[in-house]
Amino acid sequence: MDKTPIERAQEILSKLSLEEKVCQLSCQMLYPIREDYEERRIYKFGNFRNPGHFLHEHRGGPVSPGEVTDAINRDIEKSMNCNSKNIPPIEHAEALHGAQWGMATCFPQPIGMASMFDSTLVEKIADVIGKECAVVGVRQALTPVVNIVRDCRWGRTIESFGEDVLINSDMGVAICKGLQKNGVIATPKHYADNYSYGGRDSNVSDTSERTMREVYLKPFEKCIKEGGAMSIMSAYNSWDGVPCTCNEKLLTDILRDEWGFEGFVVSDYNSVEGVWERHMLYDAEWKAQAESLKAGLDVDLPQNSYDDLMTAYKEGWITEADIDKALLRVLKAKFSIGLMDKPFGDRDEAEKLVRCEEHKKLALETARRAMVLLKNDGVLPLKKDNIKKLAVFGMGADVLPVGENYSGPFEVKWTAEDAKTPLQYLREYLDGFAEVIFADDDCIEKVASECDAAIYMTALVEGEGLDRSDIRLPGVTRKAQEDNNGVIVGNIEFEVKTDQEESIKRMTKTNPNSVVVLLNGSPVDMTAWLDNCSAVLEAWFPGEQGAQAICEILFGDVCPSGKLPITFPRTVGQVPLFYSMKPSGRNYGYIENDGSPLYPFGYGLSYTTFATENFECINNGDSLNIRLSIENTGEYDGAEVVQIYLTGINCDVVMPLKELKAYKRVELKKGENAELDILVPNEAFCYYDRRMNFGMHRGDYTVSVGTSCMDIIATFEVKVRDGRLI
Repeated sequence: MDKTPIERAQEILSKLSLEEKVCQLSCQMLYPIREDYEERRIYKFGNFRNPGHFLHEHRGGPVSPGEVTDAINRDIEKSMNCNSKNIPPIEHAEALHGAQWGMATCFPQPIGMASMFDSTLVEKIADVIGKECAVVGVRQALTPVVNIVRDCRWGRTIESFGEDVLINSDMGVAICKGLQKNGVIATPKHYADNYSYGGRDSNVSDTSERTMREVYLKPFEKCIKEGGAMSIMSAYNSWDGVPCTCNEKLLTDILRDEWGFEGFVVSDYNSVEGVWERHMLYDAEWKAQAESLKAGLDVDLPQNSYDDLMTAYKEGWITEADIDKALLRVLKAKFSIGLMDKPFGDRDEAEKLVRCEEHKKLALETARRAMVLLKNDGVLPLKKDNIKKLAVFGMGADVLPVGENYSGPFEVKWTAEDAKTPLQYLREYLDGFAEVIFADDDCIEKVASECDAAIYMTALVEGEGLDRSDIRLPGVTRKAQEDNNGVIVGNIEFEVKTDQEESIKRMTKTNPNSVVVLLNGSPVDMTAWLDNCSAVLEAWFPGEQGAQAICEILFGDVCPSGKLPITFPRTVGQVPLFYSMKPSGRNYGYIENDGSPLYPFGYGLSYTTFATENFECINNGDSLNIRLSIENTGEYDGAEVVQIYLTGINCDVVMPLKELKAYKRVELKKGENAELDILVPNEAFCYYDRRMNFGMHRGDYTVSVGTSCMDIIATFEVKVRDGRLI
């Protein structure tokens, strides 16, 4: 009978020396890649930041998938030769919206993926990312980010799936499944509650345990229980007075004892060092290593923790049993993903697979679905036959729309010979129909007045270490600070040379057929220019095929169908603003406005129209079935996302005003109709009571059917009594 992964892990663990065990728990990352790389490399360690990520900077340009595979395979072979049992290392990488070891297929940023409201498609994306990681030898991906974003000033909003618990859970599970079916370990992060007041990254969390369990921990729990995630990354911040990296309640009590997690925990980069250096909890790093290990952390990324762990052992702060417990989890994962039996990447297959036509086709499909039409006063879609001259402005027009954040390898921007900027694609698309004039902002009045329509494409850099206190479009001399949190992103430097708000206002005043295309990763304050603008398309950073998707939507070849996974506030003064808040003891609103958003969660326009009718609410015992018919009554093929929300009253505790509990995206050709059944599971009616017991407690509920959290088209009333729906 074949031995299980845990049995094989136990067998090999019993044959390792103490020194070998500690080496297997240690990690190394080296950059840049120079001639002395092999001299500096400590091959006896069990975890490496794959060298492929850093090859490109040394070469001064893109390196082929085959060369990346060769470099990683050399690392693996030399590492296996440095331990007595030929244990291969786990070579890890970022993979936020594409395998980030090099110029792999580049999909929309996660905030754009969430806008699709389609976890099946997100799993297909993750399947491609998993294949493009595994084929070169990368076997752990530091993704997905499932932190709930309730304050859009957080710079890492772009990396997230937005503000909603269900969307984050569904998309996170989809990423985990897609990666791990290819033998690539998924690593949901950052566990947990990774930002705080003002959207400040990694700041102290004083979130209550109730809110942590109701909101911020839910997606992690789902990633483990439903997605099968084999690893978790701890966060930099502290919670309840203890850094997450050494927080026993998070890493052991909740993660393992309550949820049954059997995988291994890795630190965010250098966060163990941060336990003593930044949080100042201990007077030496080896003590922080010891306390983190005992609390439930297994591997400290990306640094060499060997000396600190050996010191902690010799000083009696940890035992060999503590080391064995951590290493057993790592070894089990290595056996579970097949790494021990097939450790190397496939050079020839990498050359054929990475960015193959099928993968680029999926990148295009997702870019089309990710975009959200926010406003349209009839100017869109543009008509080829009606335009002889098209004006294009903005710094975002002639840049590949992938975003600076986790796109491409170290110090080299993601690029490909067949990838185009929006301006390039527009010119090809309109060749023979119209002249496309790209001009600096100081020429707006002259150029826009001579053209049939005008487009402004914005520029905004967001990401790790780039939190914002102002959510308007950047203006003159605005320069992003350097990102010192991780070499994985590199130092993002970006300067806006014009006042984008003023430029948009001048364009819309000059040409009534004006469109703004937002290229960004989080909500933007549009109040200064929105009223006079005819149309706004939220394109996010749509990835390598995004230029084509933008063009197709602007000209009606594709009908926009994305929905906002995050609330757009009117102004930064409303932030934090999210749809599922709990009731106030008095009222909402400000002197300047009533507190309502500019655009609500779940919102998105279309070029076509949909009619819904014949609503039914059927109690199945273990779920509610919301049944309805829907018809595309407009002139375009399109898609609608039907959303189901719950509002609870007469419960044991105060409930959110509204929460998304189910949704379904439906594709319909013009004139086509469909019958939909949308299941709302009984779990949707469960909550933590006053004693923090989770269950299906008493409550009266309004079930709302809508196309956004504020656009409701039908409601039903149901009750929970004695643990069941009536």
